Amino acid sequence: MVSGSETPASDDPMGKTSSRPTLVIAFLVAQIAILVGLYVAVNKGWFGDTSTATAAARIPRTPDGHPDFSGMWSVMNTANYDIEAHHARVGVPPGLGIVEGGPLPYGPEALETRRDNYAKRDSGIDVDAKCFMPGVPRVMYEPYPFQIVQTPARIVMLFQSIPVQRFVFMNSMHPEGPLEFWMGDSRGAWDRDTLVVDVMHLNADPWLDRSGNYHSEQLRVVERYTYLTPDHIQYTAVLTDPQVFTRPVTIKMILYRQKEPGAFLMDNECYGLGDADIKPKPPLSVQRVH
Repeated sequence: MVSGSETPASDDPMGKTSSRPTLVIAFLVAQIAILVGLYVAVNKGWFGDTSTATAAARIPRTPDGHPDFSGMWSVMNTANYDIEAHHARVGVPPGLGIVEGGPLPYGPEALETRRDNYAKRDSGIDVDAKCFMPGVPRVMYEPYPFQIVQTPARIVMLFQSIPVQRFVFMNSMHPEGPLEFWMGDSRGAWDRDTLVVDVMHLNADPWLDRSGNYHSEQLRVVERYTYLTPDHIQYTAVLTDPQVFTRPVTIKMILYRQKEPGAFLMDNECYGLGDADIKPKPPLSVQRVH
């Protein structure tokens, strides 16, 4: 006989029902702790620069608050051989190119000139072979280091190539033309943390690269220099030349800060190296006295 006071058997003999609220609370507490930890880590910069504001705060600046691009810089690409994507060939390493949006948009007549230039590329008519000034934008991707010296009124770029210099005059107007300079006339202005340089009055002698891509004296270049990190500059340039291209052309690459201790621009007076009366110095290992 079953006593009326006997307690019915429990459906949860292990007590799981009573522990579920505790497990839920513990789970929520753990999730909150993870979120708080992530928030602290991001704001402390433990994951690196995760915001534009944080990255902007780390770049070097001049006393007037603008980005300071002073220093030694160089590129790590093969654009001087060919600004378009290209396979390896004799004397030319392969490269992805720096042209945005596909092949260069030559007009029909300009394309014939480009093909003729390519056929003559090894005949010594390119500025590199003659040791002439490479022009803009080509000087920016020649395979030599260059130095930027920055002041509020003027930014000077000193290139080991040739050697040659560029002067960017800030907040001023281009002189009236028609004028033609090997390195053009560069005028700069700030767009927040980006240096914008407008270049015109270029001559048509320098090619854009050794493969025969070229421009006319109508070329106009608008460059933009923007820090990605304190040691990397995003370089973008828009090339407009209605005599050669059917639309504006954009090139894009990264400039890398040289970090080697004691780095400086070395002599590269290439126009004198072929002179029999000029005797280049022997390698340092030959000069060394044992």
